Amino acid sequence: MRFQAISKSGRAAALALATLLAGGLAGAAQAGCQDAPGPGVDWSNCSKARLLLTNDDLTKSIFSRSLLTLSDFSGSLMTGAKLEEAEVSRARFDGVDLARADLSRAIGWRASFAQANLSGASFVSADMNRSDFSQAKAMGANFTKSELNRSDFSGADLTGADISKAELARVIFQNTKLTGVNFSYSNLSRAKLIDADLQGVNLAGAYLYLTQVGGADLRGAVGLTQTQLDIACGTSGTRLPPGLVKPQGWPCTEDTD
Repeated sequence: MRFQAISKSGRAAALALATLLAGGLAGAAQAGCQDAPGPGVDWSNCSKARLLLTNDDLTKSIFSRSLLTLSDFSGSLMTGAKLEEAEVSRARFDGVDLARADLSRAIGWRASFAQANLSGASFVSADMNRSDFSQAKAMGANFTKSELNRSDFSGADLTGADISKAELARVIFQNTKLTGVNFSYSNLSRAKLIDADLQGVNLAGAYLYLTQVGGADLRGAVGLTQTQLDIACGTSGTRLPPGLVKPQGWPCTEDTD
């Protein structure tokens, strides 16, 4: 009887200890979401919608798989931040330093990155449809397999960026620096490349249906074919590589679709 009593007492103590430890671990797992913002803060898997974190130092912060909808990070320092698979729809990153940040597989419908530093950042497989990248500095950024339909890159610097196999329908590239950009196998249908300098731009396999290349300089483009030109929309001012000719259908009729 005494042995059984001790055993029951031991089991009860062990159960109490296990419960205490489990509660402590659960609390620790949730504690990060309550941490104050600052360099290296870990808010992964946290719900942080509608935050106002302008001009903060969030260097190497972690927002992986977090909900950041409608949050405002304008002017903040977020170099090397991790936002992979984060929800950033309608969030504002205007003027934010996101150099080398990871936004792969993030979802950002109508997000704003106007005047942001995105050099070396990764947007691989991200969904950023209808987003604002105007005047952003995105040299060497990786947008491979991303969805950027109807986004605005006016005045942005995309020198050396990889935007291959991406969805770029109706994207605006007005006054955008595109030297060395890789557009191979991307959908550029109805995108605006008016007056663009496409020196060293890789267009191999790109879909150029009704792509606006009026006044563009295509002489240094890589991989461009006559078949692609035949479905694009140029003007008498469009300059072509040797061996390619302006289609009879140029200039195109106004696209009202």
